Amino acid sequence: MTMTSGRRAAAVADLLLTAIAAVSWAFLTMAGVAALGLHLVGADAAGSLGPMTAAVVVLAVGGSVTPSGSVEAFGLTGAGAHTTIDITPLGVSLAGALLLGWVFARSLRGAGPTVRGGELAARAGAVAVLFLLLLGGLAWAGSSTVTIDGSGLGLGGPDSGSGRPRLEIPGLGDIGDIGGGLPERIAGLADARASVGFSVRTGPSLLGGLVWVLAVLLITVLAARRAPLPRRLRALHHGVRPVASALRAVLVLSVAAGLAAAVAAAPGDGHPRRVAGAALLGAPNGVWLGVPLGLFVPLRGTASGSLLQVLPHPLDDLLRMGTEQTVTVGRIADLEPVAWLLPVGCALLMLTAGVLTAARTPRGTAGSGAFAARCGLSLGAATAVALPLLVLATRVKAGASLSVLGIDAMGAGLELAGSVPRALVLGAAWGCGAGLTGGLLACAAGVAGRRASPPAHPHPDGRTYPDLAYRPGPYTPSAGYRPAREETNPYLRPPGEDPFSAPTQTSRSPMPPPRRPPPRPPRRPGYRYGSSPVPPPDDRPPPPPGGRR
Repeated sequence: MTMTSGRRAAAVADLLLTAIAAVSWAFLTMAGVAALGLHLVGADAAGSLGPMTAAVVVLAVGGSVTPSGSVEAFGLTGAGAHTTIDITPLGVSLAGALLLGWVFARSLRGAGPTVRGGELAARAGAVAVLFLLLLGGLAWAGSSTVTIDGSGLGLGGPDSGSGRPRLEIPGLGDIGDIGGGLPERIAGLADARASVGFSVRTGPSLLGGLVWVLAVLLITVLAARRAPLPRRLRALHHGVRPVASALRAVLVLSVAAGLAAAVAAAPGDGHPRRVAGAALLGAPNGVWLGVPLGLFVPLRGTASGSLLQVLPHPLDDLLRMGTEQTVTVGRIADLEPVAWLLPVGCALLMLTAGVLTAARTPRGTAGSGAFAARCGLSLGAATAVALPLLVLATRVKAGASLSVLGIDAMGAGLELAGSVPRALVLGAAWGCGAGLTGGLLACAAGVAGRRASPPAHPHPDGRTYPDLAYRPGPYTPSAGYRPAREETNPYLRPPGEDPFSAPTQTSRSPMPPPRRPPPRPPRRPGYRYGSSPVPPPDDRPPPPPGGRR
């Protein structure tokens, strides 16, 4: 094996090991978060936890799950349960994305200050291929059936003696024979058994997973400030990566704040386990839905049936009308004045992003105004892209209907989505304002550019060597800390004067003419410089005893 083939084999092995580590740890984390969340909300009491966990992970990475069901009641079959779900558990998605991106970014640091474009594409391709292989396995495992026994619903009542069951509703008591045979029909549901199944659609799930993993890798490359880039993309170090990393930081910080609020509210709730499980699965859904709303992006939504119970107050009251409603901060504040704190918190979030952008952007020689304007433009462009993506990621659409013998026994629906065009315009406006303000604050506090990564500093034209070659050294002396002064520079003093004594005059003294060096002593005859380290003696040594002369 030649040296070149050995290096190539080592590079391929490193590429495969990195892909295996990134994908396996990401899937293990997502499966753990999904299983724990489902267990806390009590979903494992109705069906097997394994298939449900696989289905939730597939939904988290952009997959598609198809629910189906059938109901048996009154000894008859043919009733149907129809359900539509279009929601992504972003808590599971965020956990997997953070770990996948962290491992991938760490693996790039071993490539040196720059990485070749082909190597970067090969690493990303290996991660994507392995990700799709594991996702295909989950798609095969993510199918199951959940059975709901109607006898546990408590709808049946004692017989009144007339041969008809009586209906008892908690809180209302016995309502007798209202509506003729209505109590008999409803009480008959006590013997009903509903089987609601779900299966993963393999083709759409693989396509959604491919888009998800490529998006995560792209965001990682744009936001990892210390990871190397190809030489043609070095401009991203000081133009894109500071603002991308700042937005990523504040979005993760907002989710952490939402999780902390859920943990604080759980002990005071009647079902603390359900609160904790819902926070694990969907904390980013609620938080990132509130960020566009707090930045005055309007939402449009409808809600009906039992799904109204999953909405926070006063959003449930606003959507209880049954028709499509426009959700704004002003309309929510009419029902709950404390809602005005949401725009304040979102404004502080954007200001934090502006300060982080200014601290991570190299300032160079630009003035405060020019530097702040550059930060405002960068953050405005990035927020104009990020805010519509949040709107698309947090849209909710769910519907369920259960019909028995033509009678609609249960119905529920929920749809909530924001305006993408307004999110783009408002994101650009908020980003420009926050970046400009944050840049001015950073310059005033003296932290502008202090947190810039080493690759973000611009290099002069023609620099192609690693950064170590341009640091101070024997051939590149470092700049002085202060300008030299005659009264403190010993080399500017006249000969014979004590360099540590006080100067005798403030002006520079004329330098005396240099003294001629003394003449060298003549070399000894018979010795040539370099012929021997020790010159030969004048007399020959005596011969050894008994030896020949």
